[in-house]
Amino acid sequence: MKKIIITAAIFLSCIAYKSADAQISLSINIGSQPEWGPVGYDHADYYYMPDIDTYYDVPAHQYVYLENNSWVRRASLPTRYSNYNVYNGYKVVVNERNPWTRNDVYRAKYANYRGRSGQTIIRDSRDVKYRNHWANNRPVRVEHRKVVKYKGNNGNHGNNGKRGDNDNHGKGYGRGH
Repeated sequence: MKKIIITAAIFLSCIAYKSADAQISLSINIGSQPEWGPVGYDHADYYYMPDIDTYYDVPAHQYVYLENNSWVRRASLPTRYSNYNVYNGYKVVVNERNPWTRNDVYRAKYANYRGRSGQTIIRDSRDVKYRNHWANNRPVRVEHRKVVKYKGNNGNHGNNGKRGDNDNHGKGYGRGH
């Protein structure tokens, strides 16, 4: 009799464990966030960009902005924002359905973020949770069983971001031709 009760208790606890396990829901969309998105968020529905009073729908990969007094969705920004750089502009993560319906609230709340820069973006992060972003976008080579990731020179042409003369020019380094 004891064996039947113990077996039944074990069986019922397994069923209860499985049903409790099935109720856990976690939404992570790191891979769908663009490389210019801010770091530190496992999930983002929208980015609000205070500089241009525009939203970016992360899952749909579309910008949402005001055009002729109506909010429209487009794959790219309009020409009036052609000077805006999504990599440098500040982004606020908004996890609310259709946040533009309360745009006055967001515009007022984040007005002091206009013109801010220096926000770390996914492209520049070395956090392992973003490895799919930078592993797919950076050349990789294997050296003695160690993976070495190349950093792009971002247009600096090998001068480490310095303008003008390279530190080694005119200092006796090289063949002197």
